Amino acid sequence: MAFFSKVLVANRGEIAIRVFRTLLELGIGTVAVYSDADRNAAHVTYADEAYLVESYLNQQAILDSARRAGAEAIHPGYGFLAENASFARACINAGIVWIGPPPAAIEAMGSKIEARERMRAAGVPIVPGVTEPVESAEEVRRLGDELGWPVAIKASAGGGGKGLKVVRTADEAERALESARREGEAYFSDSAVYVERYLEDPRHVEVQVLADAHGHVIHLGERDCTIQRRHQKLVEETPSPAVDDALRERIGAIAVDAARAVGYQSAGTIEGLLSHDGEYFFLEMNTRIQVEHTVTEMVTGLDLIREQVLIAAGEPLSLRQEDVRLVGHAIECRINAEDVSNGFLPAPGTITAYHEPSGPGVRIDSGVVAGSEISPLYDPMIAKLIVQGVDREHARRRMLRALDELVVDGVKTLVGFHKALLTHPCFIEGGTCHGLVESELMAARAAELANGRQPAGSDPVRGLTPAVRSVEVNGKRFEVRLLKPEPPFAELARRRRERERARTGGGAGKDAVVSPMQGTVLAVEVSEGDEVEAGQVICIVEAMKMENEVHAHRAGRVTEISIAPGQPVKTGQVICVISGD
Repeated sequence: MAFFSKVLVANRGEIAIRVFRTLLELGIGTVAVYSDADRNAAHVTYADEAYLVESYLNQQAILDSARRAGAEAIHPGYGFLAENASFARACINAGIVWIGPPPAAIEAMGSKIEARERMRAAGVPIVPGVTEPVESAEEVRRLGDELGWPVAIKASAGGGGKGLKVVRTADEAERALESARREGEAYFSDSAVYVERYLEDPRHVEVQVLADAHGHVIHLGERDCTIQRRHQKLVEETPSPAVDDALRERIGAIAVDAARAVGYQSAGTIEGLLSHDGEYFFLEMNTRIQVEHTVTEMVTGLDLIREQVLIAAGEPLSLRQEDVRLVGHAIECRINAEDVSNGFLPAPGTITAYHEPSGPGVRIDSGVVAGSEISPLYDPMIAKLIVQGVDREHARRRMLRALDELVVDGVKTLVGFHKALLTHPCFIEGGTCHGLVESELMAARAAELANGRQPAGSDPVRGLTPAVRSVEVNGKRFEVRLLKPEPPFAELARRRRERERARTGGGAGKDAVVSPMQGTVLAVEVSEGDEVEAGQVICIVEAMKMENEVHAHRAGRVTEISIAPGQPVKTGQVICVISGD
């Protein structure tokens, strides 16, 4: 039964196509919007009809497109306007159904400060800290002494690691406060920040909830999203290796209480931190569908987008809490266009070849084809690779097989990183892998595994590099791998040389500081003639929605500054020169 005749999806890429697929199964017409940069994007041709908009953040243009198309509802996906209460309210006021939570719930949870106060009042445990804005670096220093160092400064309207800064000493307070405020203003038009205790190496465990307009609220178990880099999730799985049935029931009840406290409806996620001693703290609520909703779908058999559509149409939930069953284990790997060897910096470009894996228990949500452009204007996600197995080890091995089958040429990706991570003892044992993601050894290992299967018997430390040849003997085909041994850590040494060359600008000279990425200069932290120390921040460059600090590679005097705030820079462009003895 079709509850709407047409639905517009106010998003792009893989999540737009993901929503379209469910709408088609429900017999609902699909409407896409696209920016000028996305004229040839896959989601545009997948939909029944598509409309050009100036920006995915242009509320009026999206509403006008919905009217032109005759769409009765709008699904926001995630990101962009998904957690924008004013847009949700504008849809409702225009007579268009908003496939998401009530605007009041978005507002209540959109402000992390207000959310913490509401959760505390509802008896939901929160991380120790303040529930009001922090105005000065002196307040940060005082709270650090009171709560214990390190502390976290967080943008009140933030999420996804944006506007979050970890402050380990009092000396870092002022710079971290300015950066968190700047990101909050840039990404969420809200510079308010607060401070809470920073938990060292906790597990990031979130709970999926569903709530309808009839007072029914249930949870669908937890997802473990601990493997992150710069607070950006890389791998998600369910169930969590650290959660048993009793803990699942406890944190599920916390999530249900949190959703009820704000009159929630639709699909949503209560994010929390699980300490080593089993304490669970509310972190924030994402009032939208999550990127990693896929693993929950795999183990529950539910279509969460379908549930969102039915809830928005006024239907009661299709199941009760006692009906929820988690079957097997699911893992998701985010396939981003990022360069692991260069600090996970975004790596935009054109995909020259693309092949998706398949087979039992394998799912891939993507928004690209061969020829697709990974634009520096948007998030660098190419696809999400998801597998389900009978247990965690089965799922891990299935994911490795699927990663081997995945082909993405033309841009650097996280494929090699995921292979390295999933074969590391820390991940195999279900640990948090704290510090592993950013390690140089992981970068080197990821480079070795970036393309193709690792041959049987090869040495993961010495890095035996295979040359594959096909031969036929008596009509039978054989693949012969010629293994050429390299000196220990040869790949690591090569990567270090490459980074040193990039850092010194290649031919620009050893005194030059160059941009390691393409992006926009947000701030310049030095002036002509300043004396700087090695490692000091020279400037901050934004690339694909992330702030990146560029540091001095040596001590000396700053000369020949060639950039300014707001100016675009290219990879390898000289920023300044640091002269020394």
